[in-house]
Amino acid sequence: MTDVRRDPDDLAALREASDVLGIDAQLSPDERAVRDRVRAFVDAELRPHIAEWFDRARFPVELAPALGRLGVLGMELDGYGCPGRSAVEYGLAALELEAGDSGIRTFVSVQGSLAMGSIHRWGSEEQKQEWLPRMAAGEVIGAFGLTEPGAGSDPSSMTTFARRNGEDWVITGAKRWIGLASVAQLAVVWAQTDDGVRGFIVPTDAPGFDITVLEPKGSMRASVQTALQFDEVRVPASALLPCARGLRGPFSALNDARYGIVWGALGAGRDSYEAALRHALRREQFGRPIAGFQLTQRKLVDMVVELQKGALLALQIGRAKDAGTLTPTQISLGKLNNVREAIEIAREARTILGGDGVLLENSPIRHAANLESVRTYEGTDEVHTLILGQHLTGLSAFR
Repeated sequence: MTDVRRDPDDLAALREASDVLGIDAQLSPDERAVRDRVRAFVDAELRPHIAEWFDRARFPVELAPALGRLGVLGMELDGYGCPGRSAVEYGLAALELEAGDSGIRTFVSVQGSLAMGSIHRWGSEEQKQEWLPRMAAGEVIGAFGLTEPGAGSDPSSMTTFARRNGEDWVITGAKRWIGLASVAQLAVVWAQTDDGVRGFIVPTDAPGFDITVLEPKGSMRASVQTALQFDEVRVPASALLPCARGLRGPFSALNDARYGIVWGALGAGRDSYEAALRHALRREQFGRPIAGFQLTQRKLVDMVVELQKGALLALQIGRAKDAGTLTPTQISLGKLNNVREAIEIAREARTILGGDGVLLENSPIRHAANLESVRTYEGTDEVHTLILGQHLTGLSAFR
């Protein structure tokens, strides 16, 4: 048998060979068009700059209007200037964005699934008209304030409190690990009240609202995470999301964000695999490309096996979401598996790159670092494991 080494510069051919199960053929023309449009945006606008942004710990806030024009902000939402695309189309967009960087995909998730999704699902008509068109265009940025210093995996123990004072609400408390707040104009803040957990749209320049950027970080450096402090922050009655009561409000948004991660993690994994494959085809040692060695081929094969399985899982979950049959347990399974496997792929890809693998010009080390954050937020491995455990046994192990 004669060797015919694949061309490392023919990325289309490498991707076709890696799609062993023919998953691409299961996508509709519209779905492929969305994917290809977002992929081209990532190639043109993210890849040339992402290593520098990561190195400088800089979130490129100037990308927000461009992402609005791309149609990925509030992508699944209908009306109010939102794109109204399918769940699978959004998933494919999330995959391509995270192939660029987890921080950029996270921005799209916080803006669209968490902040815009909460307003779209639970807000008044006036709130929707005021905020959603500008947020969909990337003209206004929103944050989502749920996690607290002492309430991460257990949001029911939040202590931030909003009390009525005349016609107004007064909010006191703290939030932590809140994406985007330092560059946002509004935050959807969840707080305990005498009537249970409620949501509020709070301007980030409100008196008593203090925002601290959490840094330095070793992960998600091209993103921004913050701590929030509310010292008697007063908002009018019109700031209340009228249709949200209890934890169902924030949890509905979290499920949408977790859905995006099911797809997004595949992007980080795929990009890491492709970087390793192309390097292995170019790099020669002992008189031959390292792609021809058995141990390297095993690593590449293991990566593709998990990427193909993860893609089938994401597509099944996406089709269920579009059909209206998706359950939170299914999202937990997808998030747990795909993030866990993507981390292993990024780490293994780094080994194929050898010493050059620690340079930011090569993506696996950056993806591996970012995925440690993705593994933690929107539910840790432990939380999703216990969600699935309760589903299987009928017994809650949370308390």
